[in-house]
Amino acid sequence: MIVERAEHPSWLSNAYLVADGTGGHGVFIDGNGVTEPLVERAERDGIAVSHVLCTHDHGDHVVGLEETAARFGATLLSSSDLDDDEVIRTDGLEIRALSTPGHATTHLAFVVNGADCFTGDVLFKGTVGGTRGGGPMGFADLKRSIMDRLMTLEPGTRIHPGHREATTVGGEWESNTFIRVWRGLDPEGSDRCRVAGEEATLVLWAPDYDGGNKAWVRFPSGDDMIVGGSQVER
Repeated sequence: MIVERAEHPSWLSNAYLVADGTGGHGVFIDGNGVTEPLVERAERDGIAVSHVLCTHDHGDHVVGLEETAARFGATLLSSSDLDDDEVIRTDGLEIRALSTPGHATTHLAFVVNGADCFTGDVLFKGTVGGTRGGGPMGFADLKRSIMDRLMTLEPGTRIHPGHREATTVGGEWESNTFIRVWRGLDPEGSDRCRVAGEEATLVLWAPDYDGGNKAWVRFPSGDDMIVGGSQVER
């Protein structure tokens, strides 16, 4: 199977070409404005592109989706078009859509042939997505999406995130700092902090995919949120 990635130099967001082989069938997953190498690979290898798939509608993941679909005469599908556990079949590819809200109120991951999962902005190597855009249930939804959906995949499943490099389910189960706390392996923190001027407890301070930090905070109301480290005053 072909999995080729293009990363935006500033946003660090990924777009993917996934195909069952040279001369076979394939799909694009997400668009970041720098997908021309993926388009050229598809055309050079004679890949019949049947679908353009979108994990979620944030700006750094949707650039050029309509144009790519039109170029190949492909069907564009997003969370508004697919149900949870719906399967898309295109020749040698079987793609299962998983509802994984939390970072966004509507968000999909795509499991391809049971071996590769494209997780958008819910799960990254070593960290997880922020929940500010996930609505009032953002944190609870994100935790459930990761622990009850993604972490129940086979440990060897390759994770292809919406930003930066790939990882595996088993690798994240063992080493992802958020997942380790959710598993009860590591303790929650109790330091005080401020987020957007509001007092909060810093439950977890962890590295993020961009070289910065990601923070899990808890407000006096009991509401939890995951935010970028730049939003936290320690």
